[in-house]
Amino acid sequence: MTDSTSPAATAEPSRSDSGAQASGSGIRYVQFKDENDLPVVMNLVDQELSEPYSIFTYRYFLAQWPNLCYIAYDGDKPFGTVVCKMDVHRGQRMRGYVAMLVVDKAYRGKRVGSELVKMAISAMSAGGCEEVVLEAEVVNTGALKLYQGLGFVRDKRLHRYYLNGVDAYRLKLLLPETEERRLARLAEVAEAEAGAAELDGVPADAPALV
Repeated sequence: MTDSTSPAATAEPSRSDSGAQASGSGIRYVQFKDENDLPVVMNLVDQELSEPYSIFTYRYFLAQWPNLCYIAYDGDKPFGTVVCKMDVHRGQRMRGYVAMLVVDKAYRGKRVGSELVKMAISAMSAGGCEEVVLEAEVVNTGALKLYQGLGFVRDKRLHRYYLNGVDAYRLKLLLPETEERRLARLAEVAEAEAGAAELDGVPADAPALV
């Protein structure tokens, strides 16, 4: 879905503001809060992306994953946003997805798009994601450069993916294992080994034979 021009928690988060990006800059990043922010996101995306989305598409993402949407402001003027989601992929691993990323043309070249995506990736990693994927037009060199700079690699080419007939690249980023994920993985392994031992008639807490 992503056609960048600079290229699962559902609880409502508290509003966060990262402050200015650099000294003397009026740029700040704000986490999506509620329905009052919905028109802001819609206007930004509708102005910049080639894919037309209905309000139901926006609500699908923003009602379930408000913590994965950030808006960039210059003072009180919104000029960029990122919209994402995260869920279990094929019953195996938690996967994050960058659905929309836009930055007003007047603000490109200031690494705002990168900053928005990095914030979303950080939130997805904290939520247990093991990888993040997205799509970008094969002709959108700016978007491809941005994502590759963040560590994304080309996974596959999707022919005529967009309504305008343009192909897309599926890009993927593998996230490093967090301490929380490592402990959860070790707990799952221990539980599986205990279950296997019990099936073999050996109590899980039986001492090892030497």
